[in-house]
Amino acid sequence: MSAKAARGSAGSGKGRGKATPRGRGRRSQQAMMDTLPLPPATVRMVSSWLLGAMLLAFLLAVLVAFRVPQMAGIAIGETVGRAGFTVRRIEPKGLNRLAAMEVYKAAQGQVGRAMPLVDLEETRAQLLRFGWVRDARVSRRFPDTLLVDIVERHPAAIWQHNQKLALIDRDGVVLEAVDLAAMPDLPLVIGPAANRHASDLDRLLDTAPEMKELLAGATWVGGRRWDLRFHSGETLALPEGPEKAAQALARFAAMDRKTQLLGRGFVRFDLRVPGKMIVRVMGDPGSIVPDEPVAPPPAVPAVPGAVGDTAETI
Repeated sequence: MSAKAARGSAGSGKGRGKATPRGRGRRSQQAMMDTLPLPPATVRMVSSWLLGAMLLAFLLAVLVAFRVPQMAGIAIGETVGRAGFTVRRIEPKGLNRLAAMEVYKAAQGQVGRAMPLVDLEETRAQLLRFGWVRDARVSRRFPDTLLVDIVERHPAAIWQHNQKLALIDRDGVVLEAVDLAAMPDLPLVIGPAANRHASDLDRLLDTAPEMKELLAGATWVGGRRWDLRFHSGETLALPEGPEKAAQALARFAAMDRKTQLLGRGFVRFDLRVPGKMIVRVMGDPGSIVPDEPVAPPPAVPAVPGAVGDTAETI
């Protein structure tokens, strides 16, 4: 081999040994793909999908920023409205206490709107402002009717506070004012925040259902306990706490079944002392007890364990 040829071979080998930056980058990418557990074709496909998803998300963000979907929806809704699908009628259902005119007023803002553009949630929010409405469902009935289904609250008691009377449900929600001349036949709860404890009173009376029928009213005393007043005029003072109050009421109901405590001229029964009952005696046997005594009380039939004084422990 000649010296020239030898130099040429050496030069060629030296030139092939050098790698350009671009060549090194391709080889490094290829090396990385070779180390992945997936075939290179799958990796390239996944990369393409990810890039496409990123571009699509960016496009959607731009469209939302410029309110394109909202404007498109409004345009479609208006087109449907021009075709004759607009609100012309409001059809309320489930009304008993609430006046139909109140429902029409709450939904009046939707009349004339294209059916797809009716704001159902706003109409429902307007209806829930009425005390009588426990729940409301608003829906469309094509071609032109707005259906309003009302679930009303049921009155459970009358709340007396600050010399005012209001009808409330069992959850204590104020339904409407009560006219003294037209009092409904419902128990009366008296005192600050007594309405918020009406459901507690209802559960308490469930422990002695026979007492519920005889109850005329209940006073929430000191924000912690109940005084029950019966139609026959007596007052029953219960202890604090739902469990102790329920036990005391059940005990009193059992004693009344045995000895008929109510309607015999007693004024007050106090069960706040555990294991005892303090009795205040006043008035004629079997009479309705007055609010204030006007004369010394006569004798009353004996109660087992009592000694006949105006305040005795049983």
